[in-house]
Amino acid sequence: MKLDDAAARLEALGNPTRLKIFRTLVRAGDEGMAVGRLQERLDIAASTLSHHLKALVGVGLVTQTREGTTLICNASYGEMHGLIDYMVAECCADGSCPPAIVSKFKKVA
Repeated sequence: MKLDDAAARLEALGNPTRLKIFRTLVRAGDEGMAVGRLQERLDIAASTLSHHLKALVGVGLVTQTREGTTLICNASYGEMHGLIDYMVAECCADGSCPPAIVSKFKKVA
């Protein structure tokens, strides 16, 4: 992942409402969540939700698909994991990590 891409994704997630939306979609799993249900769950105005979803879609953290008249939103798990991997890729590269930290970031084969 490029630095600019990571920065754009982190900036998008830096907004509390967008972070709440993204975490809700992550919890929804592969099924995703309809925009209407997401709006009800988060109790935010449709225009506000639309604005924040546009930002998350724009940086690749959320995808949207249409099923008939329903718009389904999904967290982009690959992009999420890529961002996390980018953040921890060089953990303690110039020093030593406490053992508890190292075990959390070991890659599973």
